[in-house]
Amino acid sequence: MGETDRTTEAMHAALPDAMRDAVDEFARHLASVRNRSPHTVRAYVADIVSLLDHAVRMRCTSVADLDITVLRSWLARLRTLGAARTSLARRAAAARTFCHWAHRAGILPTDVGASLASPRARRELPAVLRADQAAALVDGPADSSEPESLRDRAVLELLYATGIRVSELCGLDLPDVDRTRRVVRVLGKGAKERTVPFGLPADRALDAWLRHGRPALAGPGSGAALLLGTRGGRLQPAVARRIVSTYAKAAGLPHTAPHGLRHSAATHLLEGGADLRAVQELLGHSSLASTQIYTHVTVERLRTAYRQAHPRA
Repeated sequence: MGETDRTTEAMHAALPDAMRDAVDEFARHLASVRNRSPHTVRAYVADIVSLLDHAVRMRCTSVADLDITVLRSWLARLRTLGAARTSLARRAAAARTFCHWAHRAGILPTDVGASLASPRARRELPAVLRADQAAALVDGPADSSEPESLRDRAVLELLYATGIRVSELCGLDLPDVDRTRRVVRVLGKGAKERTVPFGLPADRALDAWLRHGRPALAGPGSGAALLLGTRGGRLQPAVARRIVSTYAKAAGLPHTAPHGLRHSAATHLLEGGADLRAVQELLGHSSLASTQIYTHVTVERLRTAYRQAHPRA
């Protein structure tokens, strides 16, 4: 257990009984009703335990004592401790979610979180590879019959072809791949399912992996996992990240993570004329606003090309 986990656990244990019970009930609500992932539940709980710990320091004895002053004071304290604006925005969102739940559960008289504004996070344009750089990356694994090389090629091709998240890639099972229609069934955030197509290069990489790579690595613990680690278990996201980073470095590219391939896939789709809503569906974004950032990337590229090429730029 990491230092942060021990600190959260200690603060949780030190809360008044009613506050501690509220946190536990909120966690159950997130997991069973909202269907949030264990990772998301842990993050929300850590934020709310931090909030309630601060509230106790301000002489609050129950969740009912929370007010906008306590919420703002908590964020201000985190800011003085060096929390980034993105972190503050996330924690403000957690506080609003908790207060809304507590009000509906009858624990909080009014939804005080509704008036809590989020610090505006600076939204930077995502770094993307050029099409030729992406091609160099996915072509990195040598033409080899080695199981790991075949797997690495399948990982890179699928990430770039589909734009799926690394967690979604590692969660794929054999029945999730329909090679007849060349689509994968993906279980995304909030347990939302979507179908994403892939092209011939990814299909060829999958074919080689399924024929010659996976059988060599498969073992009793492999189950139905599509992609496997060297010991036969399901491929872990950390290993997939290392695969992308290693081949990017070998190709002489800037540091690249799986999310960089996702950014690149989205940008290249839009540059090729894809409809924004189609890209939203492929990426599994719940809001079109999340997808629209890629239009800024393409506009920046157009602006650069214009400055370089137009005589009166």
